[in-house]
Amino acid sequence: MMFCPKCGAIIVPKKTKTTGKMRLSCASCNYSTNKKEKIILKEKVTQSKKDDIEVISKRVDTLPKVQETCSKCQHGEAFYWLVQTRAGDEAETRFFKCVKCSHTWRASK
Repeated sequence: MMFCPKCGAIIVPKKTKTTGKMRLSCASCNYSTNKKEKIILKEKVTQSKKDDIEVISKRVDTLPKVQETCSKCQHGEAFYWLVQTRAGDEAETRFFKCVKCSHTWRASK
């Protein structure tokens, strides 16, 4: 690892805008050098068992429930939410999702 002689920050390889060649430069103070150095960039990433992400297919119900009959399975309970689908001076659209079969539909007017 190389450090900037002016500010002490790490010197990293960057492409120059004019020639497009790689040069060693400081990101902090813009110091750059024409010195030719053999640079090897390595990064070792390890993942421990505790970092594994477990996917759970459990459904978390956070929406309010109402008594509404599903047209698909005839179940009598559904989640609902409101979405502003038209202009701001018009009423919101009410959507329902069946608790049992997850069928989604709009409220009829």
